[in-house]
Order: sequence, then structure tokens, then C-alpha cells
Amino acid sequence: MAKSAKSTQKAGHAVSPLAPKAFPKLPPLAGVRLATGAAGVRYQQRTDVLLALLAPGTQVAGVFTTSKTASAPVLWCRDKLKGNEARVLVVNSGNANAFTGKAGQEGVREIAEEAAAVARCRASEVFMASTGVIGEPLPTQKITKVLAGLAAQGAAGNWRAAADAIMTTDTYPKAATATALIDGVKVTINGIAKGSGMIAPDMATMLSFVFTDANLPAGVLQECLSAGVGPSFNAITVDSDTSTSDTLMLFATGKGGKHTPIAKASDKKLTEFRRALDGLLLDLALQVVKDGEGAQKLIRIDVSGAQSDAAAKKIALSIANSPLVKTAIAGNDANWGRIVMAVGKSGEAADRDRLTISFGGHVVAEKGMRAAKYNEATATKAVAGREVVIAVDLGLGKGAARVWTCDLTHGYIDINGSYRS
Repeated sequence: MAKSAKSTQKAGHAVSPLAPKAFPKLPPLAGVRLATGAAGVRYQQRTDVLLALLAPGTQVAGVFTTSKTASAPVLWCRDKLKGNEARVLVVNSGNANAFTGKAGQEGVREIAEEAAAVARCRASEVFMASTGVIGEPLPTQKITKVLAGLAAQGAAGNWRAAADAIMTTDTYPKAATATALIDGVKVTINGIAKGSGMIAPDMATMLSFVFTDANLPAGVLQECLSAGVGPSFNAITVDSDTSTSDTLMLFATGKGGKHTPIAKASDKKLTEFRRALDGLLLDLALQVVKDGEGAQKLIRIDVSGAQSDAAAKKIALSIANSPLVKTAIAGNDANWGRIVMAVGKSGEAADRDRLTISFGGHVVAEKGMRAAKYNEATATKAVAGREVVIAVDLGLGKGAARVWTCDLTHGYIDINGSYRS
């Protein structure tokens, strides 16, 4: 997300009712050391810089925002990804370093050079991400001043602190862990994410950093990540707005158990790893949408029977991004007419008399009209809980898609009407 409000603690926003009951227990990961500090980039009396130190030879992959006004850190990372190796990750919250002109690019270079000096590596092996207000000059020196101290403090297992340091309007830190076997050898995957508003599926839609101790080449990592982002981070939306700073990166240190070398992502020995990675990405993505600014409900939208998967995805997003649909769900209003509207406006093929709409398994509309067995009380109950499922069958083909969103409440206006104050 490329904007920020006052810190969560200072602003006093209540923790999302959809938040996990506890922060997961992420184990230390061989080849990764983490440290966080308070540089005062924007927030006071809270950490706002994350430094991750990675073992020599760590391989890296990434996907980034498709925004035409991408931030300076995104432009830097896209370019340095060509080198395949990473030794350092620097992330700051409070300032997006987006739309900051040449000064923003120079700030990225200065941070990279200082981090490289601290880690004794090349600047091209330093990756960065920034999240916060767009258009404000980045106080680069505040960040470079703390890097040496953070490097000295870097330790394995500081996952909760890392997740805390990258938050902006988030109401809780987001993390996930998974294990998998590669040819019988256990490897671990840990990930953290941040995101709450300015969330729309157009690549990664937030900041997320995933680390594994598996020994996998950059090309394999990239193929796994690019495939995994589709049904996870590219299938969520909070407000239809794509950030300038969206960054999702995957690092493989190769310092875990010694497994058979993997040269291709299609290698069957990698099947369990890919399944675990996909599950972790979806876990993190859902944590982001559950923390949508002001969100009180998680909404899953399943579209089937479309002419193609792409058509189904477009229709699902038309529903998910509709303020009328989202406010109806917020108000426990089973207003299925708004689903009809959203399907129709998508621009994809639809036939009134073949369309079937269900709320939580209860059919509310079919055969061109309200369902014969429609029950208002049952429909209302289906949209009144914390988690809502909306299903749409176009009856035209085999195309299908699933996306997630959240409801739209007064809280979204409260947060975004004052995020710079």
C-alpha cells in the first residue's frame, strides 16, 4: 500500500474483527537475520525500518506493481532482479518514495550503497521497498544512519518485529509459515506482509516478503512465484486501487537441509514445495483483505459458467469492487439486485435467463427472476456473518474464478479522510 495514516497505535484504530487470534510461530530460518529500528521517517515512537541480512548466494525472485507511476524502490528492484542474487533487504514505512523525482531515485541509491557497505556486498544485491505517503521526499539520511546499528543487532527469529515495522494503516501484523519436503528433505518457508487499503489485484497489491531455506535457483523461484500470485494476491481487492509500491519478493538462502538440485520448476520433486508456497501466499493475501480499512466482513465471490476463466475473473472483480455490493453486505442487506447490476456492467457475456445467484448456498435468483424458493430471512442470515460467500453461475461455459474482498464501512472513510493528518 502506498499511503499511510498515523501509526495504528497512535490513530487508535481497533484491530480488525477478522484478525487471526494470535501471531503465528515462525521458526528461525537458516541464512536470514532480521533487525528493526525507529528512524523517525514519519512515525514517532515506533519502529519503521526493517533490515534483513541474507546469506551469500541467496537467490531472489519478485513481482511488482503494474502501476505506470511506480515508486523509486520498485524501479530499482525490477532492475536489480536481473542479477538473481540478494544479500540485503531494506524496508521503510511512513513514506512511499513514490512520485519523488530524481531525488527519490538518488535516495534509493544512497540507501543501497550504505546497506552494501554494512553487509559487505554489492549495491546491486540490495533490495528495497517503501510504503507510506506518496509525493513526500524520503528522509534518506534518517534511514542510512540506522543501518549499521541494525546490522549489528540482526538475529534469527525476529519475525514479529519485522512484521510490525512495515505496517502503516494495518491493524495487526501479518505472517505465515509452512514446511515442505523436496525429495524427502524438509525445507521451511516464512513470510510477512503488510496491506490494508489501496488494495487491488494487479500483481501483488501490497508489500510481502517470503523467505525459504531451500536451495533453488532464481529462475525456478520466479516461475513458482509468478504462478502462485495469480490465485492469491492477484485475487484480492479492498478498494480497487492499485498501489505505486506493490512488491512481493521471494528469497531462497539455500542454507537448509541438503536436497537434490532442482533445475526446473516443473520438477516433480518440487510439487510439495509449490503447494506449500501457494498456500502460504494465499494465507498472507487473505490476512491483507481481512484487514481492509474499516472491514468487518470477509467476502468470497465464486463465479462459474462463464465463457472463459478470464471472463469469470472480470465478473468476479466487478462484483467485488462494487461500492453498492460492499455497502449492502456491510448493512446485512441481501440485495441480490446489486449482484445482477455488477454482472451486467462487467462487459462480459451474460444471459438473464441462465444466471443463478446464491448467498451462502441459498439460491436468491434464477431463470431471469427471483428464485421460487427465495427466503428473505435465510438470505439475510447468509450475509450477516463475518464471512460471506456469494456464488454466481452464468450458465454459458466452463470459465471459473474466485476472488476475495471485504465490506465497505464508515471506517474506510474515517481512515482515508484523514490519513495525512
